[in-house]
Amino acid sequence: MARRAVFTPIKTVLNRIDPPVLVLLYHRVTTLPEDPELLAVTPENFRAHLGYLAEHFPIVRFEEDWDAVSKPAVCITFDDGYADNLLEALPILDEFQVPATFFVSTGPIATTGGFWWDELHRILVEHRELPGELTLPGVGKGFWPTRTAAERERLYGELVPYLVAAPTGHREEIRTEIRRWSATVPGCDDRHRPLTVEELRRFAANRLVTIGAHTVTHSRLSALSEPAQREEILASKRQLEQWLGGEVSVFSYPYGRRCHYNRDSIALCREAGFRKVASNFPGQAHRWTDPYQVPRHLVRNWHLAEFVPRLRAFWTR
Repeated sequence: MARRAVFTPIKTVLNRIDPPVLVLLYHRVTTLPEDPELLAVTPENFRAHLGYLAEHFPIVRFEEDWDAVSKPAVCITFDDGYADNLLEALPILDEFQVPATFFVSTGPIATTGGFWWDELHRILVEHRELPGELTLPGVGKGFWPTRTAAERERLYGELVPYLVAAPTGHREEIRTEIRRWSATVPGCDDRHRPLTVEELRRFAANRLVTIGAHTVTHSRLSALSEPAQREEILASKRQLEQWLGGEVSVFSYPYGRRCHYNRDSIALCREAGFRKVASNFPGQAHRWTDPYQVPRHLVRNWHLAEFVPRLRAFWTR
């Protein structure tokens, strides 16, 4: 059983001193024909994950004070704010009466335009008719052939990490140029749409759901100036509180590795009044964990036979 996972010696000592909380990071619960970013867990696998977790562990809320945890516990979180969080994940959470925290980016919800990586995949990989080459001066090698499916997949694979690292304004310039080049318009199909404001309100009304902030534009904070970070962090909190009519007390950094945010990001989260902030690097949460850098373990679309040993391994990291 995962509760009896074998810890490394140092982890064994630490976990006896203070029972850990393991925070799991999901993004989507749905079935997709293609999932290049590996964000989606099928409903069948998610149901199996929750069934196992609910049977073997206490499940705590992200916003709670974990000092009173008396045995190893698990916390469920989601990033981004896809509509399938409400439509497909929530019914399964309801089935097991398991709480979860959903960190949502407000920009895609406000504009209904979708997330940039989904639009990029739609244009470059799914769009049937494209010019034979794309030129983006100053971006990577600057020139890509786009005649074959393999060439388009390669272009997508090279642009995604570049755009993750790019400041928001530069990323939007590139998106605008790609739309012009491909003769497409902003938008997303129903499979990849974010929540609407009304759906978000309905979602937040469920007692199992906590809504947290996740910036406005899902930008890498460390690529932005302090004033730009301030706007991303504070505006997302302000917008969510306006939509929901209540306090939003938790936040997660987009992408979430230590290279994706910096000291300014942490200071601004404190200034904004967030009480706990989630990162995206492995580790366990203890009483001495920095509440503005809570580690999380990313969960992929694993069958239960793979999920259980991976969960055991998470307790040793």
